[in-house]
Amino acid sequence: MKENILTFENVKLIYHTVRGETVATEGLSFTVEEGEFVAIIGPSGCGKSTLLSLAAGLLSPSEGKVVRRGSVGYMLQRDELFAWRTVERNILLPLEIGKKLTPAMREEARALAEKYGLKDFLGSYPTELSGGMRQRAALIRTLAAAPDILLLDEPFSALDYQTRLNVTKDVANIIRRENKTALLITHDISEAISLADRVIVLTGRPARVAHVHTLDFGENDPLKRRENKQFSVWFELLWKELNA
Repeated sequence: MKENILTFENVKLIYHTVRGETVATEGLSFTVEEGEFVAIIGPSGCGKSTLLSLAAGLLSPSEGKVVRRGSVGYMLQRDELFAWRTVERNILLPLEIGKKLTPAMREEARALAEKYGLKDFLGSYPTELSGGMRQRAALIRTLAAAPDILLLDEPFSALDYQTRLNVTKDVANIIRRENKTALLITHDISEAISLADRVIVLTGRPARVAHVHTLDFGENDPLKRRENKQFSVWFELLWKELNA
């Protein structure tokens, strides 16, 4: 039986500013199982990205608790690769910062990069890569530190539509093959449906869980899911829930 790797229990978060208090979340509860891919969607401004900061331990709840087993890897909206470092040195950066850059970890990171199509680009610089390749490098950089859960903060939003579809498939395949747990924040309903095992729908601020759906496509290829007749059914349902 799989265990919960991330648990939010009645989480309330209050932001304090000179203008007063803002309640970002209240009574927020959900779980993410080991090996599960969960997507969270919600109305604009409801504080979706705040959840990742709570999950990563960057913020502490005002009430309730967040329980996380193991380490996290954070993938941002933009790849944030350093232009003056080669692709290989960008990938190795988290290991350097964490003082984990042993010969064995270096070889594992290189093997991961080669496994997913970056072998011929390790000596290149980010400006020499396409947007899709840069995002793949950013994911490999995140995976190189062997996190127990991946936190994905709209990682495809900066890409054009066609590139986005291809990169979404690449990233999903890598996460699935490496058997990683992932929590995705997105404003894109189609993206959530094409990627996730479960979709959690939030209310407006203060964010609470409004609905939780287990997707039943029977396969995990994002492009094939988009072609499935159930895709439009799920899209219509989630659209209605977001705009209720």
